[in-house]
Amino acid sequence: MTDDVVLFDYWRSSASYRVRIALESLGLAYRRESVDLLAGAQRSAEHRARNPQGLVPALAIDGHMMTQSLAIIEYLTETRPEARFLPADPLGRQRVRTIAYAIAMEIHAVCNTGIVGHVMEITGGGDAIRIAWMKKFIGEGLAAVEVLLNDPATGTFCHGDSPTMADFCLVPQVYNAERWGADITGLEQVKCIAANCRALPAFKAAHPETVKGA
Repeated sequence: MTDDVVLFDYWRSSASYRVRIALESLGLAYRRESVDLLAGAQRSAEHRARNPQGLVPALAIDGHMMTQSLAIIEYLTETRPEARFLPADPLGRQRVRTIAYAIAMEIHAVCNTGIVGHVMEITGGGDAIRIAWMKKFIGEGLAAVEVLLNDPATGTFCHGDSPTMADFCLVPQVYNAERWGADITGLEQVKCIAANCRALPAFKAAHPETVKGA
């Protein structure tokens, strides 16, 4: 068993971004190994040995190779006493998972590079189609998250006054909204919470522009 923590990721990957936030929040020392999605490195035999789905991230930790960002974050929560990425109460955990899943399993799932690339292939669409697709699903998805945040349990962050797995999902999706020009101008809680998160050192350290080229 090795004590080395190695994150196989891509700088712009939303799922990788979530895990970087979690690792930075814990202050865990880790090494990044870039898997270049644009070059197709995720489909290589070497990477598929880490993740049979050919996706990022993959995390080598505690002598094991782990995949799926939310499962990784929950593992960190369960194995590191200092992690407070899910609330202690069942109802709170359900709410945090609801927000996280709404982003990771609904918005991100249809805006994944592989999905959008296939849409471009079968439609013969160009950049205008790609951008329209992203704007639609990111904008509509975050609008629904805004409604979920209209709840007394919302505080400085998605749930209360400490960042949780929900915030780890929200911030990368807001980054994507800004990247693709999705209209989130009226989503006041989404924008406010994202700003509160982005002010924290862990979120700054995990930001794509911070790790790009590193």
